Amino acid sequence: MHVTALRRDADGPLFDAGERRLKLQVLADDVVRLVYTAGESVPDPESPMVVEQDPDGEWDLIERENEYELVTDALRVELDRETGALTWRDADGDLLVREPDDGGKSLVPVSPEDLTVGDHDVASPRETLDREAYSTRLDLEFDDDEAILGLGQHEGGVADYSGEAQTLYQGNTKVAMPAILSTSGYGMLWNTGSLTTFHDDQHGSYVWTECDDALDVFVVAGDPDEVIAGFRELTGEATMLPKWSYGYVQSKERYETGEELVEVVEEYRDREVPIDCVVQDWQYWPDTADHHPDFEEWGGPAGDWGQWGQKSFHPGRYPDPSATMDALHERNVRLMVSIWPNMLAGENYDEMRDAGHILDDADVPAPGNEQRYYDAFSGEARDIYWNQAKEGLFDHGVDAWWCDSTEPYDPTWTLPTAPDPFALAKHTTDAFKRVLDPGYINTYSLHQAKGMYEGQRAATEDKRVINLTRSGYPGQQRYGAITWSGDIEATWERYRKQIADGLQFTAAGNPKWTLDVGAFFVGDGPSWITDGDFDDGVDDLGYRELYVRWFQYGAFLPMFRSHGTDTPREMWRFGEPGDRTYDTLVKFDRLRYRLLPYLYSLAGWETHRDYTMYRHLAVEFPDDEAAHDVADQFMFGPSLLVCPVTEPMYYGPDSEELDGKAEAREVYLPEGTDWYDFWTGERYDGGQTILADAPLEKLPLFVKAGSIVPMGPEIQHTGEKPDAPWELRVYPGRDGEFDAYEDAGDGYDYEDGEYAFTPIRWDDTAGELTVEDREGSFPELVEERDFEVVVVDEAEGAGVEPAEPDATVEYGGSATSVELDR
Repeated sequence: MHVTALRRDADGPLFDAGERRLKLQVLADDVVRLVYTAGESVPDPESPMVVEQDPDGEWDLIERENEYELVTDALRVELDRETGALTWRDADGDLLVREPDDGGKSLVPVSPEDLTVGDHDVASPRETLDREAYSTRLDLEFDDDEAILGLGQHEGGVADYSGEAQTLYQGNTKVAMPAILSTSGYGMLWNTGSLTTFHDDQHGSYVWTECDDALDVFVVAGDPDEVIAGFRELTGEATMLPKWSYGYVQSKERYETGEELVEVVEEYRDREVPIDCVVQDWQYWPDTADHHPDFEEWGGPAGDWGQWGQKSFHPGRYPDPSATMDALHERNVRLMVSIWPNMLAGENYDEMRDAGHILDDADVPAPGNEQRYYDAFSGEARDIYWNQAKEGLFDHGVDAWWCDSTEPYDPTWTLPTAPDPFALAKHTTDAFKRVLDPGYINTYSLHQAKGMYEGQRAATEDKRVINLTRSGYPGQQRYGAITWSGDIEATWERYRKQIADGLQFTAAGNPKWTLDVGAFFVGDGPSWITDGDFDDGVDDLGYRELYVRWFQYGAFLPMFRSHGTDTPREMWRFGEPGDRTYDTLVKFDRLRYRLLPYLYSLAGWETHRDYTMYRHLAVEFPDDEAAHDVADQFMFGPSLLVCPVTEPMYYGPDSEELDGKAEAREVYLPEGTDWYDFWTGERYDGGQTILADAPLEKLPLFVKAGSIVPMGPEIQHTGEKPDAPWELRVYPGRDGEFDAYEDAGDGYDYEDGEYAFTPIRWDDTAGELTVEDREGSFPELVEERDFEVVVVDEAEGAGVEPAEPDATVEYGGSATSVELDR
């Protein structure tokens, strides 16, 4: 390949590379788009993933005998004239990443025949593969010391993808996110909807996509948070979720009547256990005798599924849905309802079918075509789907959506045993390509989320959209979506792996991730997928122990939600007051609510500052190589180091007692700071591994020195006691700062500037805490609030209970300071 400069466009240079074109498009000083194409023109950067871009980076092109060099204030990109190999450096010339010396970019033409599955032509919402398409490959040379994060949510519990490989496709428990984040100061986002693979293994170091118009990659320079901010600049900001969604969410498979929903909420209120949302899972819809003949073969007995996908309530079990909503709302609890993209029978299906928007392939085995998925790629179909949800559910007062099965379907259920990863990937993606364009098979959930978000925003600005969805893709954060990890099974191994799986999801740019606390499948069911270890459910002391540990972990996720089948999930099913399990569950639920000022501030940072609350240690400490490989700890915001217990100490399955297990776990404390034990106030040096006390009642939790952690009062729901004092826990040892965020808690007035930040600063040398002038305002703002300041040490400020303040600051919006004796 011999490269010559073709022209200098306003947004960057275009090069001739033989039969190919190479574009370096400068979108910002720290964001450059690489396009390698066989076409005469460069494709527009817009796609379902990418929002409209307005290139504004300043750049220069230096021509040398052997290379071109693109220079911005943040990047230097060297292009070898003979091979086309690219080398990416930061502004100081330090190497970020490079292609091999002989070049790293390739395009291989593909055709419908190449992508045909068996005897089937490729069907598509776009009718045919009516474009020139290519499989693409970008070879890279990674540094031995860098950690590679991202790629989405997969099932390996991998902390660092250096030396690993991963296949990116959507499945029940897999989420494809074609983005990597490196601790060496850069990230890369592939503009693709295709099946994608990442390799840093015996086959080489490269990323391959199956079917794209061009090789299209965005390179972002900066530290991990700056890279994630760059990803969001490309794919859209994360919307604010309603404040109530950061409380406790109670779910199970399933509540069967509207009366049962209200009874569960009343029990929580009577017990004074905090809760903000209850969830209605599937089969709330009407029955039907018009069932598919194959139902008995893949689900048992005929008719059980009812009008699956119908978005309206069963008239007998939910006789007055609006009254049910009113009863829940009177108790300060919201309702989330599951809706599905598959439509089997009923008025909703008939309407969508008659409009021609059912994706159909008669040869796809169930669950597949028999589930009749609607065409979310069609704007008209999305409008129909939203209007059905509005008329049947939202108009009754439903508060939130649970968009299940948005892969859009998972054909792995049809396999008799677990295949190897490659066979599973092929089986799943081959099934997708029977009904979806192969260049877009990973993007269905993005379109589904778009339809729900735009539909609700058009209906009202008073309720924020929240969409708990089983799949995800870059850009989905701009549609009020939060992804959960799918139908996982109750084993200690799965629980442990989930920690890193979720951290890799958020490292790819979307901060909204959660899971089923306690796992969906608890016992050993009929399928290889339904393979939990605890057939006796809540009666198994081994499951109770696992559930408590999972619950402790879930209290530090963006959404705190219990859900699953096989056994009930309400807290009193695990014991009564005075029982070790019950008391621990209530304790961590209370802690979640006490941390609400801290937690909701992090949510505000995610929207206004492109922050990420659920953080891989390598995101917070990229220069600490020991932190790169930690798969079972994480940062929750800037201050809290969360260390879940991921091994049993007391019981195995069938309540088998375990002997000789220490009530402790090893914890790595990252270097560069001291750490405080949240429960005792004891202080530790960073850069070491300690054995942390971890009986059932305690999840090892540490706080970074220099932290200011605002804590609220003890409350039963997120809207209670809005004007109560906040406890400000100060962890000395370094200067510290925290910007507390507030807004109305619902609605979209924050988009028009109706929110406030309260900057709080700690001067460690002077022992002085300052609450600076408030920035911003909104009508519901509590203008005067007391801050009860606690300087933490081994004598005070530890644990869940409120502490005796060292000083009280009466704050009315203007700067005020207090000096504290230490």
